[in-house]
Amino acid sequence: MNGKRDYYEILGVSRNATQDEIKRAYRQLARKYHPDVSTEPDAEARFKEINEAYQVLSDPDKRAAYDRFGHAGPPGVGFDFGFRDPFEIFEEVFGVDFGFRTGRRRGPRRGADLRYDLHLRFEEAVFGCKKEIEVTRLETCPECRGSGAAPGTTPVRCGTCGGTGQVRQVQRTIFGSFVNVTTCPVCGGTGEVVATPCSRCGGQGRAHISRKLTVNIPAGVDTGTQIRLAGEGEAGERGGPPGNLYIVLDVEPHPYFRRQGDDLLVELGINVAQAALGARVTIPTLEGEEQIDIPPGTQTGAIFRLRGRGVPHLRRDGRGDLLILTRVEVPTKLTREQRELFQKLAETLGGESVVEVRQPTFLERLREALGL
Repeated sequence: MNGKRDYYEILGVSRNATQDEIKRAYRQLARKYHPDVSTEPDAEARFKEINEAYQVLSDPDKRAAYDRFGHAGPPGVGFDFGFRDPFEIFEEVFGVDFGFRTGRRRGPRRGADLRYDLHLRFEEAVFGCKKEIEVTRLETCPECRGSGAAPGTTPVRCGTCGGTGQVRQVQRTIFGSFVNVTTCPVCGGTGEVVATPCSRCGGQGRAHISRKLTVNIPAGVDTGTQIRLAGEGEAGERGGPPGNLYIVLDVEPHPYFRRQGDDLLVELGINVAQAALGARVTIPTLEGEEQIDIPPGTQTGAIFRLRGRGVPHLRRDGRGDLLILTRVEVPTKLTREQRELFQKLAETLGGESVVEVRQPTFLERLREALGL
């Protein structure tokens, strides 16, 4: 069981809070619990917790995924949001003019997560398949091996910060003097500068490279299912670990099957003679055509269930059911012979209308069959 606190609770906002409200709540809490100013014993832990919540809720895609699945993510798939250094998030939101000692020599940084939208046919989603995709991502530059320097050269110590990655400035205010330690603007906190940049990556240490990957699609997935490929995102900076690749699935609809969870619904039209007398009819299933018996007196909205003939369960054994929803079709055009036969039938049935006790509607029957 996941023991993490709810992100909305951490920031003190409602689940329908706007982005402005989320940012405003973050600014207030982050300044209160910044380790350089807070006297709370758990300030650093609270500061990291606040930043983690903000990173998820300030990103529309991550927020939508969290709202749907919570901390744990989809069963058997999980989430790895790839949280950044909380002090870097603080610098981005506040800048560096608040008297906090935000500057630090930058170390390894995790690579960004990537998203790939994958379209599947209905049968591929139901039975599972293997798909080959091509992803363009930032990888460690093969020419300079991540150093950013042209082959045969090496980075040199930054002359602005002396290799510390930090620049110290004294700010005088009405409250006194503050020493503001900021990230060196020349080397970006690395303590080194590249005199001769690599021609492949332009001195960044990472280059865009296309890769072909094979994705195993398990049986029973549906639109919105996410598959996480750990370590297949962008390469980290300065030796940091790579991010993850999230495959988001989109399944095309089927011509006649409708999906309700792991159950399949198919609508079957029968004529009045078949409904009255009963008949053996052919229906489609996932495995091909199959015959079933329609009992005499079948009415529109009658539901027949074939157990275990639906969609395979995603994370456990077994399958859903196939539900056949009947619809009695009244002919709109009759031949002379058919009309005469119906007239004879009408004479034997009588012509009086009868008000009957209300029967369950088609929708009510369907909800009952699905256990809703």
